[in-house]
Amino acid sequence: IEVYAILKQFEKALGGEYLNPNTQLLILHGIQLFSVLLIGIFIYVMVKEPRTLWSGVSFLFALAGVGILLLLLLFRYSDWLQAHTPIRFLLLLLTILFILAVVLFPLLLVLTFFIQGIQVLRREGLRPQNMLSLLFAILLFAYLIFWPRLGDWQSNFTGRMIYAIVGLWIVYGLLLFAIYAISALLNLIHRRDNQNFDYIVVLGAGIRGERVTPLLAARLDRGIALLKRNKKALLILSGGQGPGEDITEGEAMARYALSRRVPPEKILVEKQSRNTRQNLEYSRELMERTHPRVAVVTTSYHVFRALLIARRMHLPCKGFGAKTKWYYTLNALIREYVGYVSLSYRLHIFVLVLLSGLVLLANILPRYLH
Repeated sequence: IEVYAILKQFEKALGGEYLNPNTQLLILHGIQLFSVLLIGIFIYVMVKEPRTLWSGVSFLFALAGVGILLLLLLFRYSDWLQAHTPIRFLLLLLTILFILAVVLFPLLLVLTFFIQGIQVLRREGLRPQNMLSLLFAILLFAYLIFWPRLGDWQSNFTGRMIYAIVGLWIVYGLLLFAIYAISALLNLIHRRDNQNFDYIVVLGAGIRGERVTPLLAARLDRGIALLKRNKKALLILSGGQGPGEDITEGEAMARYALSRRVPPEKILVEKQSRNTRQNLEYSRELMERTHPRVAVVTTSYHVFRALLIARRMHLPCKGFGAKTKWYYTLNALIREYVGYVSLSYRLHIFVLVLLSGLVLLANILPRYLH
């Protein structure tokens, strides 16, 4: 179907035949203002408090706003596009590519998680925590292929309700995961590293004996790079001693930082923490400056959950991610998502119960009214 024909139908539906030009223009301006408002909300969230899932939600709304504005531009210049065949052809090609991307996205998503899941198992070993990507790919494939067919088997009202509610839960979980991933990505984006930080907190990870692992070394390198850009900052190295570790992670991190020529007076060591919350809590106790500007450094996939925890602790900070092996990122992202759900499960249970109740109400009421 030609884009031009679609635009003409849109013009007709908008009021080309039924509304006067002033009313039509008023509707167009209203749509434009609504689109700009959606984009403005996203900007406000990112400036005011990006450490929330609203950053991902507002980003999706902003994308919708941009899409609406682009459609309005096409509508406005539809006659001009019709007169310029090469541009019209390019526009049609882009539309086809966009539709193909939307249609193929679920398959590509399954394929990506499946391949990454196999790589994780081959390189990291067959352990439960390494099977998340592969399990997600299998379950998503089963949902896309087999779940729609189950709807045909539900011939009674109770079966249909169970099918609808379980389907709602699955869609809610997938949508929440997508919003979490988008929010996590947005919180990794910074205009510059030099933001006059007072403290740079590097979160610990497991060590081997007395040596830092490559994952922890990447965090330290990112923290040291930030320290070089923020001259007045102090480096807080946070991590206690876990099983199989000969010294505390904080001590091992300090030795690594000193070997990278970080001045000793720039280093503060926190040695008591056992998890991310304690990392942040005990590190805050070492901060002597009033209303400090804080950067938290950890592995990229872990940044957003650390920021969510810091927000709950009323600790203003920004998160910076250290690079890690790409094949492990998706697996770790799912693990972080599960960790997020465990932090806020009461809220999501309430939302699911509310949505399920609305579905039941919407299907039961008509039966009684008739």
